[in-house]
Formats: sequence, C-alpha cells, structure tokens
Amino acid sequence: MSRIQLLDPNKKGREAEALETRLRQLVIGQDDAVSKIVEAYQGFRTGMSPAGRPVGNFLFLGPTGSGKTRVVEATGEALLNDPGGVVKIDCAEYQHSHEIAKLIGSPPGYLGHRETHALLSQEALNQHHTEQLKLSFLLFDEIEKASDSLWNLLLGILDKGTLTLGDNRRVDFSQSMIFMTSNLGAAEMSALDAPRLGFHVACSGDGASKAKLNGKITTTGIAAARRRFTPEFMNRLDHIVVFKSLGTPELRRIVDIELDNVQQRLGAVAQGNPFSMHVTASAKEFLLSEGTDVRYGARPLKRAIERLLVYPLSNLMASGQIRRGDRIRVNHPQDAPSLLFSRETQAELAWGLASQAA
Repeated sequence: MSRIQLLDPNKKGREAEALETRLRQLVIGQDDAVSKIVEAYQGFRTGMSPAGRPVGNFLFLGPTGSGKTRVVEATGEALLNDPGGVVKIDCAEYQHSHEIAKLIGSPPGYLGHRETHALLSQEALNQHHTEQLKLSFLLFDEIEKASDSLWNLLLGILDKGTLTLGDNRRVDFSQSMIFMTSNLGAAEMSALDAPRLGFHVACSGDGASKAKLNGKITTTGIAAARRRFTPEFMNRLDHIVVFKSLGTPELRRIVDIELDNVQQRLGAVAQGNPFSMHVTASAKEFLLSEGTDVRYGARPLKRAIERLLVYPLSNLMASGQIRRGDRIRVNHPQDAPSLLFSRETQAELAWGLASQAA
C-alpha cells in the first residue's frame, strides 16, 4: 500500500526566498507587490513561465510616493546588484504618435533613419544581463499619459513578447518583466484611506476593518484603470497591484533605510576612515515630522533628509569642522527649528565604549 505524502505548494525555492527577503528590506509597506514579483521570478527560474510571453506583465496603481517605481528599482538592485538595471520609459515623453520613433527607430528611407537609435532594441534589453541571470526589467512610468501609438505597441509586447523595430529587426521580450505604473484613481483611493493617514493619526480598527478598507481601495483603483484602459490591454496583464498609502510606521522604517544610505555615502567619501553618525530618536522624529505629507508619500521625507541632514553635513565637511574618522552626533532639542550637530571627543567615545562593555 503506497503512502501519501502531503506537499506544500506555498513553499518557495532558496533563490525566490532570498529575493523576497531582500525586497522586504528595500521596500516598505507593499507586501502584495513583492509577493507577485517573487511568484513571477520563481516561475522563471523553474522554466514555468508562459511560452512566447514576457515573464510577467505588471500594472502598479496607487498614489504618488507610495513606492511603485521603487519596487521595480529594488527588484533590479536585488537581482542584478544594480538599482539602475531597469530600462525606464517615461510615458510623458510619448504623448504624440511621432515620438514613438524614439522607441523603435525610424524606418529606412525616412529622414534621420541612421541617426535614430531605438531605445527598445535587444541590446538595450540585454545590457544589464549577468552570467547568473539573463532577465530584463522594463518600466513604463505613468502609462496613462502615453499616446495611442504606444498603447498599440504595448499590446503586441504584452501578448506575444515581441516587437518589430523600424529597420525590421525583432526584439524578444520573453526574458523580461514588464512593469507599468499609473496614478489613476489616486484621489479616490486617498479619500478612502484618509482616516488612517497622517503623522499624528494612527491606524485604527481591527484586522477585519482594515481588510475591508484595503478591499475597497483595491476595487476603486482597478475600476479607475478599467475606465481608462481598453479591455484588450487589461486582458494582457498578469498582475494588477494597488499600492496603499504609507502610514507612520512605514515612514519610520523608511527613515532608518534612508539614514543607512547617508551613512554609506559618508563611508564612500571617507576612503577607509569613515565618519560614524549617530542619529538620536528625537532627530528621527523631527525628520519624520518635517518630511511627512499625506499627499506625496515618501518623497518629501527623502527631500527633508537631504535638506536637514545631508546639506548641513556637507557644510561641516567643507569647513573642516568634522574630519575623517570623527563620530558625529545628530540630535534635535525640543522645539528647535533644526537639527543639532556635535562631534564626540575621544574621551566621550571611550566612555561610551566602556559603558557598552559594562
């Protein structure tokens, strides 16, 4: 009598697990998008991606600053060790039909044929391939702004995974992930999400209430997309992900990530004798309060860190007030209009190390 062994279809391979872990470190608050990308990547690594189509066709909807573009960049960073390993197409530059020639090149005989280099060539797609991974990432940003000509171009790419350039060369997208972002429905989604947004307003309600709210937000975003996009376009999408607005807990985690990036920049300019930076909890809260805007998500937070932390650090370095190897303490006294910077002395450092050891 044979023994039946139950299998776990939710268990992922090691490569997919590593990608999921890395993306959750780089992307805050958008677990649904991360899961969909990991699923597509798992299918690609096992050879189970649909034949003759891109590895995955994704439409990301949601308010500005919620991380739509960041997710795509983080995927390139995690898999290719290069955050710039994504071919980006800004659809605002292709609002007129004649501008499509910049993507596919001009046909022979047209003026400027030899001077026009197609941005969607096979060479452009493959330029970021590595020995370990032959996979391309293509981003169409703000897809709703594109002309009908670009939409017709996309229909063939999303369905057949191929594109014919102006000089009749064919481009193969079967080893590509196609991402499209849009702000469609953002105002309606933000209106639904308004009760839980803001720096001083904490998320309230039980899990069922939050799930119901998230369901309404998702339905609103997809309905807005269906009003704008044709059925032919919507039917070619594998995944539609609606990004939620970021709340205070997510923004606090983003502050820590951005501060780590600043520390890496300090290390890069120090050439082996890096600055050490300690940002107190009060300073983090000040950066968060100065950089929080419910309308624009995480983008104002990054600008606030540049304005209030990075620029002053640059002045301190340029004026010789801090030197390589120094430990800089960044604090924020109550009601102060800006951050307070200080350089800890060797005695203070020794006392701090002794305190830690004790």
